[in-house]
Amino acid sequence: MTEEGKLKILMASSEAVPYAKTGGLADVAGALPRALRARGHDVRLVLPYYGCIRKANLPACDTGISVPVTISGRTETARIWESAMDDGTPVSLIRKDGYYDRDELYGTAEGDYHDNAERFCFFSRAVVALAKRMGIAPDIVHCHDWQTGLVCALLKVVERAHPVFAGTGAVFTIHNLAYQGLFWHYDMHLTGLPWNVFTAEGIEFYGKINLLKAGIVYADAITTVSRRYSEEIQGAELGCGLEGLLARRRGDLHGILNGADYRQWDPASDPHLAARYTPDALEGKARCKEDLLRLFGLNLPPGTPLAGMVGRMADQKGYDLLAAALPGLLDAGLALVILGKGEERYHRLLRHLAKGSSGRLGVKIAFDNALAHKIEAGADYYLMPSRYEPCGLNQIYSLRYGTVPIVRAVGGLDDTVSAYAPATGEGNGFKFVPYTAGAFLGAVREALKIFEREPHWTRIRRNAMACDFSWDRSAREYERVYREAILRARGGGRGRGGDRA
Repeated sequence: MTEEGKLKILMASSEAVPYAKTGGLADVAGALPRALRARGHDVRLVLPYYGCIRKANLPACDTGISVPVTISGRTETARIWESAMDDGTPVSLIRKDGYYDRDELYGTAEGDYHDNAERFCFFSRAVVALAKRMGIAPDIVHCHDWQTGLVCALLKVVERAHPVFAGTGAVFTIHNLAYQGLFWHYDMHLTGLPWNVFTAEGIEFYGKINLLKAGIVYADAITTVSRRYSEEIQGAELGCGLEGLLARRRGDLHGILNGADYRQWDPASDPHLAARYTPDALEGKARCKEDLLRLFGLNLPPGTPLAGMVGRMADQKGYDLLAAALPGLLDAGLALVILGKGEERYHRLLRHLAKGSSGRLGVKIAFDNALAHKIEAGADYYLMPSRYEPCGLNQIYSLRYGTVPIVRAVGGLDDTVSAYAPATGEGNGFKFVPYTAGAFLGAVREALKIFEREPHWTRIRRNAMACDFSWDRSAREYERVYREAILRARGGGRGRGGDRA
């Protein structure tokens, strides 16, 4: 450890804001290093050097360092480029254009890239090679999701005797258990691991390589992105076949709720808004609603309640439930604006439904950060009828913006949204449990009753805006997990991750 117990942390992720993003992983990998650095830790983030990073003209320079990476019996070379976040957090970019200079990060609308196993085995092995080449000697290597799960296995199986990693603790974060990095066993040669780990106790999963399982098996500590999700994935419904392994490792499994970057998401300072506002001066929110309706071309009667949705259009996010409930939602008097991309069938369906909505449904198929901020500010409600939701960030953003969330009580949604009780004036949103259109519609109807009732409507919005899900709170919890992982790695805990396979 560094002086005064401060930690040297090497964090590996396949995406991070502001460099590359497809989902919430990027928000976490972009914000957590800053929060840890603000607490005095030495943090370095490692990312692939995607083509989109160059196209965005983000500052980066060639260090002149080349890292040899052995993969499939041959040696490839990764060039190391260097960048920094706006707070000075160093970012190492692994440049290998044949792997990463593509239009998308993981695949196209037709499916995943055929060589994703090779792309991310190479990245994981380059992370390890980078640490050795630069002599980083981290106290903690923190890996995120399947794309970096191999790093944990390499540290505990292949590199455990290397002096750079002497006593290094490995922490692995599961952002979404449904995406596991499954590849046929003939790709084993890409991993650099011996065949004796291709077992049910190791990285084998029904005859395939499972890179997310590699992270779970070999990490000293495992985290998920909410307390509720850490419990859910130990059961058959959301365990995705790994529930037994996760239940066995429950003592090393920690649910740490994601935080919100309030420098980017705060209606008092948000540059994207037509007007800014605070809990004590909400007048600007009405102007934001007018601006939002104009952008979507909706001409609604005054006082019409407006809901918003932003994000990936997929079954996980409850779009099948939304489609079934939508006629009832519109009949109940709600209007809705939706922004996002995802499955083509939902693109077609939503466009079709918008045409028949009498101007009460606005849809934009795109990623648009500025418009996402405008929806958070301009909507009265935010809908998240998710089938499952490891954490969710949009409900957290919505709370800050006084946009009342209506959510299904799963994962991080259940942890962050409390049902409003008119009798006491407590609560910040509305929840439902059964995954049915009827239950969803019932929660919306309850919410709409409050919309018509002052002072309840003002009270619930102020309750929402008073919630604090800052990253400093989450960073403190990660510190505790890091220290436990280091203790185990150095022989003072229940045993090293590598001993479990």
